[in-house]
Amino acid sequence: MTNSNLQSPLFFERNRVFRVYEGGKLFHDFFGDEAVDGNLPEEWIASKVKALNREMRAPDEGLSKVRGERTTFASLLANYPEEMTGGNGFDMLVKILDSAVRLPAQTHPDPDFSRKHFASDHGKTESWVILATRPGAKLFFGFKEGVTETDLQLAVKKSEQPGDAFSGLLQEVEAKAGDVWLIPARIAHAIGAGCLILEVQEPTDFTIQPERWCDRYRLSDQEMYLGLDKDVALSCFDLQQSGPSVLTRGSKKARIDEENNDYRKEGLISFKDTPCFAVNRYTVKTSCALRNLAVYVVTSGEGKLMSSAGISSVKKGAYFFVPFAAHGVTIHTTVGMELIECIPPAQPAKM
Repeated sequence: MTNSNLQSPLFFERNRVFRVYEGGKLFHDFFGDEAVDGNLPEEWIASKVKALNREMRAPDEGLSKVRGERTTFASLLANYPEEMTGGNGFDMLVKILDSAVRLPAQTHPDPDFSRKHFASDHGKTESWVILATRPGAKLFFGFKEGVTETDLQLAVKKSEQPGDAFSGLLQEVEAKAGDVWLIPARIAHAIGAGCLILEVQEPTDFTIQPERWCDRYRLSDQEMYLGLDKDVALSCFDLQQSGPSVLTRGSKKARIDEENNDYRKEGLISFKDTPCFAVNRYTVKTSCALRNLAVYVVTSGEGKLMSSAGISSVKKGAYFFVPFAAHGVTIHTTVGMELIECIPPAQPAKM
């Protein structure tokens, strides 16, 4: 890799990651993959994060590899910090996931919890853009009002047996394509069966999930509590994040930031919502200039990506990173296309 290669967009090898839950069938319409569910239900995009799996399929599972190069995205970030990010770092992870089953009830740490227990400056605030759904798709977000620590402990105990001990504690909402959610750290939540989601998050794989069973899979204590004492891990749940107000804060409405004859730009998640990342949606009618230091995912349509490296055809399911050093990157279409723009924080988030 030479410095000149970092003046144009970077494409990646496919990066499906093992998870204990099943899914992936909806990848058929998005990526063109085989229409089957299995244990590779997540595509990690522009990832410098290793997956925390009990049995790793490879030592670097989760790390994105640059297409046509013998290097990882993480290596480029470390070796070419000025060209890649202007020295600002890249503290973000983008995923696309498809759930065939309800995921375990879970929460994620904030930076203070992560620093104390995981020696990391990052928690795992995340956002969801719902791309598509199967019939009856649901999301679970925040505790119902009145849930106590005793209720939580009882649900953990009941979940030792297969069944559904947790969803009764959580607020249930319909999952609809186009909806946007912000999930701050420490809020209880679960993705229900049948959701194809573009997820933007802090760059960790820290998940506290105290429900013993994920559909037919029995989680180990390590998978549930990440090596922490159970009570310490459960303290990551914020019981005060409950009731309708949590849903109101979490559900985000798209706002039109720019609109002209060539494109419309909608803000989905802003740095006012969270210091961890920003997410925008572009509906391109003819052409649009793309910003540096961002990840782009094509969610519909097709077109041409133009830069100093030449012209690349892109269509639904394509994704790429525009380095800080890139020049004059534009997208052009004659049939229309939609892109999601994911922007990392200018500096590591301090919360």
